[in-house]
Amino acid sequence: MPSTQQLKDLTTQVRRDILRMVHKVNSGHPGGSLGCAEFLVILFNHIMHRKENFSMDGKDEDLFFLSNGHISPVFYSVLARAGYFPIKELNTFRLINSRLQGHPTTHEGLPGIRIASGSLGQGLSVAIGAAETKKLNKDPHTVYALLGDGELQEGQNWEAIMYAAAKKVDNLIVTIDLNGKQIDGATDDVLPMGSVKDKFEAFGWDVIEVKAGNDIEAILDGIKQAKVKSAKAKPVCILLETIMGNGVDFMMHTHAWHGKAPNDEQLAIALKQNPETLGDY
Repeated sequence: MPSTQQLKDLTTQVRRDILRMVHKVNSGHPGGSLGCAEFLVILFNHIMHRKENFSMDGKDEDLFFLSNGHISPVFYSVLARAGYFPIKELNTFRLINSRLQGHPTTHEGLPGIRIASGSLGQGLSVAIGAAETKKLNKDPHTVYALLGDGELQEGQNWEAIMYAAAKKVDNLIVTIDLNGKQIDGATDDVLPMGSVKDKFEAFGWDVIEVKAGNDIEAILDGIKQAKVKSAKAKPVCILLETIMGNGVDFMMHTHAWHGKAPNDEQLAIALKQNPETLGDY
């Protein structure tokens, strides 16, 4: 089991991967990717029970579904550094015929990718189906999903949230990247959602709040709390209050870097703020 410092070092390296990937092709989504780096590093390297060899059936292991698929840079980096595919393949991000497209897809057969998630609002429905399948198969493992807060403006999510509670899908832990930003601005300016916590609880979910959503120890504690609450007839939601663009001072706290790549000078500054820890690809 990696130490807290090892998780921090890996997170720093993942940030470097994200920045270099989107810079190379002048395309991609660094803001949300940087904000979710700690969470995904922890999930894949400290929490989830995973088989050594990836298979789509997902039997006898924990599963993860990325719903907000535009943050593919962080997902690809975490998967590569967890051994799903060669790290050097990150160099092909968003190139023609690459398995690492801008939004994750399944037809290229990239290990770790279970659903295509280019269209927002659909990942939770798939995760619920996977969780119910595990129950039918008497598989005791957990299904995890990550959604963006702006993504919750999609109505399909609320049908799924209602269904999961009504059907007692309690082997499901859903995390909301609650950074308050989306492509056009602050979520409160685009379409205010009020209290996300109150909404989930009103729909019959248990809710865990992680106020320091980019702190390794706070995230670990939040997921552990969620695990304790799972398997008790309710689905569980973690509200993870992250900072968009975390780790790069000029990208933080703004929606401007939702889908914008750094130029050469900006990349150099950003990489200096995140010194190499485990080796670039």
